[in-house]
Amino acid sequence: MKTIGLIGGLTCESSAEYYRIINERVRQKLGGSHSAKSIMLSVDFYEIEQLVKEGKWSGIGDVLIDAAQRLEMAGADLLIICANTPHRFASQIQESIKIPLIHIADKAAEKIVAAGIQKVGLLGTKITMEESFYKDRLKAYNIQTLIPNEPDRITINETIFKELSMGIVNPISKEKFKQIIEELQRQGAQGIVLGCTELWMLVKPEDCSIPVFDTAQIHAEAAVDYVLQN
Repeated sequence: MKTIGLIGGLTCESSAEYYRIINERVRQKLGGSHSAKSIMLSVDFYEIEQLVKEGKWSGIGDVLIDAAQRLEMAGADLLIICANTPHRFASQIQESIKIPLIHIADKAAEKIVAAGIQKVGLLGTKITMEESFYKDRLKAYNIQTLIPNEPDRITINETIFKELSMGIVNPISKEKFKQIIEELQRQGAQGIVLGCTELWMLVKPEDCSIPVFDTAQIHAEAAVDYVLQN
C-alpha cells in the first residue's frame, strides 16, 4: 500500500473527518485490521485565516507549498489537501512536487457526471463560490455551476468561519442552508456540491430532495482508491 500525504489543519474538524473516512475505506476494501498508511502535516488555521483577511494570497500559497514539499520528503506517494478553498493554489503546489496531487474538484466532477447531472449548486467559502478556479474545474467536465445570491454567500461564509470551523453546528444555520439549497433548486440545480469540507456537519443528504455531493467524503475515498490501485 502506498502512503497518502495530507495537508490538514484546514480545519481540525475536516482533518479528523478525512482521517476517519480514509481508514474506514481501507478497512472496507481490505478487511480485517487494515488501516491506511498516511502522513498528515497540519498547518495553523489561525495563521491561514489571518492571511486571508489581509489578502496576502502569496503567503498562503507559500505555507501550502512548504507543507506539500515536507510531506513528499517524509515519504508520501500522493498528496491531498483537506479543504476546497486551498485548491486555488493547486497548480503551484503540483509544480513544486513530484508526487501527484489529487484535485478535490476533479473527483467531485467525476461523481457528478456519473450521476448524470449537468447543473449543480455550489456552496462553500466566498472565495470558492465567487472565484473561477473551482467553477472552471467543473466546467471542464461540462458541468454548469450556480451559486447563491450575495447575501446568502455572506451567510454561508460566516457560518463556515464563525461556526463550523469552530466545531459549532447551529440549527438556525441549518434551516437557512435548506432555504438556500431550495432556491438553487428552483433555479435549476440538479445537485448540490458541498464545496467546503466542513459542510457535511450541517447539510445531510436527507435534508435535500436532490443529490448532495460531499467533497470531503469523495476526496478521501478517491485517495484510498488511488493508493490501492497504483
